[in-house]
Amino acid sequence: MTTKKSNVLPIVMMFFLFAMISFVTGLSNPIGVICKAQEGIPNWMSQLGNFGNFIAYAVMGLPAGIILKNKGYKFTALTAIGVGIIGVAIQMISGYMPYQAGDNFIPIFMVYLLGAFVSGFSMCMLNTVVNPMLNTLGGGGKTGNQLIQFGGSLNSMAATIVPILGGALIGTITRETSLRDAIPALQIALAIFLVAFGVLAAVKIPEPGLAKASASKVKDEHSPMSFRHFVYGTIAIFLYVGIEVGIPNFMNLFLTAPVNPAAGEAAGMGIDPAAAGTVVGTYWFLMLIGRLLGGALGAKFSAKEQLLFVSSLGLLLVGVGILLPKTVTIGMPVFLADISFGLQTVPLSVMLFALCGLCTSIMWGGIFNLAVEGIGKYTEMGAGIFMVMVCGGGILPLIQGGVADITFSYMASYWVIVAALAYLLWYALVGWKNVNKDIPVE
Repeated sequence: MTTKKSNVLPIVMMFFLFAMISFVTGLSNPIGVICKAQEGIPNWMSQLGNFGNFIAYAVMGLPAGIILKNKGYKFTALTAIGVGIIGVAIQMISGYMPYQAGDNFIPIFMVYLLGAFVSGFSMCMLNTVVNPMLNTLGGGGKTGNQLIQFGGSLNSMAATIVPILGGALIGTITRETSLRDAIPALQIALAIFLVAFGVLAAVKIPEPGLAKASASKVKDEHSPMSFRHFVYGTIAIFLYVGIEVGIPNFMNLFLTAPVNPAAGEAAGMGIDPAAAGTVVGTYWFLMLIGRLLGGALGAKFSAKEQLLFVSSLGLLLVGVGILLPKTVTIGMPVFLADISFGLQTVPLSVMLFALCGLCTSIMWGGIFNLAVEGIGKYTEMGAGIFMVMVCGGGILPLIQGGVADITFSYMASYWVIVAALAYLLWYALVGWKNVNKDIPVE
């Protein structure tokens, strides 16, 4: 892989930003565990930080694309980082607010949620700009593709590290634990954002898009939503992001919840957050492995075949995991903070859920490729709509939390995941077929 020497520094910064998307988004998981430990906070409310991060995509997805088109890569990236700094700073403020166990936690929680929502705007804008920016910095073609793959790998690696790091920094969670204990992790995020802003502001970024003549203003009578298989695909991507986020989030809640909870709460395994973080981190590590395998096997198997296989396997793993009693345990190999492996005793069902990381790793690409197949000139607009549907990562876990609260069972909440996986399987079998071939796409 070769790149222009002048582009090396901005490429490195884009790699950091790619990792930051995962790092900042992933912080909602350990912080959600802290929130759940506070008196009067049910499971569904523990997912509101995650909801705030992802629902911002529904608001900012299309505007981010417009900003990128009109203002270019550098302006959009700097704006995204600036918004991210504000979002993380607001979350830190919630940590510095005075709080004692038994106090009303809601005002502090609302400030944290505001910060999570603002951070979501930043993550959406960064997601919109980082992929095409890396492709441009690499000069397009194979080199641009390689840079994006490297960036995606760093994204997965950050997702692997954040639950382990978060658990280690926060420590044992009790009723006395507050958002103040999450401040060290937020400080790391803030520091990287500040460095990235300074470096990116100082370097020159190629802006080929701004040099092109503006596109025709003629209104098209069709859109990506004119294609039935694309509409079904947007539903699939909405559910997929919810699956990807919901599986590890509720693994963490289940593992860290007390064995003998208070009345009206779901029982868990009472495992230390740092140990639980290694299990959750292993899920994201398996996503990294799955992405590498998916890239290697992509030339041999179609997107339909890949999606069909992983949705079927995911259904099997989650279905069996729900039905297994938690008394059936296993020494699960986990990815540790020192980049080594160890064994953590967990219910076998949890290991099956973690293995789903291999399945979710390639679902986005499979769904996207099937959804945009045959829509030609509408593909770019379709990508913007897909970014909006990322909000499923906030909504589906919220529903999952509601099910856990109603049934007093974390395992029962995974039926939400089963239903979503069943839809993906249907999409791989039937829903992907283009029945609107009469629409002009050139």
